[in-house]
Amino acid sequence: MKFFILPFTMLIMIFTSACSTTALVKTQLDMPSLNSDVNATEQDKQDLSLSIFRLSNYTDTPRAGMRAANILEGILLTKGFDVVSHIGEDIPTKKEARELALADGSKYFMYGGVSEWRYKTGIDGEPAVSIMCSLYETDDNTLVWSATGADSDWGNSSIGLTAQNLLQTMIDN
Repeated sequence: MKFFILPFTMLIMIFTSACSTTALVKTQLDMPSLNSDVNATEQDKQDLSLSIFRLSNYTDTPRAGMRAANILEGILLTKGFDVVSHIGEDIPTKKEARELALADGSKYFMYGGVSEWRYKTGIDGEPAVSIMCSLYETDDNTLVWSATGADSDWGNSSIGLTAQNLLQTMIDN
């Protein structure tokens, strides 16, 4: 009986690792983070103001950019950013996004796109997402951080959960 446990365990590990994949490419710099000092001044806290825009949708799925941006907004709020949302508006050009962020008084603005947001065809219908996000400093339009990631998951997972896990990984790593 002992001889069957090891091969069976290895077989399970091979099957489970083959069904979920993540690919990630990002800049060397990390996202700005919240000053954890409880005595931080209001000015220090305002240094994390960010304007977020609907991500461009390069998929066949309607409103995929809006959905991804909504998940991204929630993650940024948990990271301590003071988020000004423009997700419900039409997608501006990058230049227009910067002008809106300047008008908002935001230190940063987030811009990007979604290139995959679907369930794969087949018996399991696994969710697959691919997202690119870039964070720019509003004053001088300098790229602060950028990441591109793709993820797929098990057939019993949702696109929203897969996207949230991918975006969390993009920001945290």
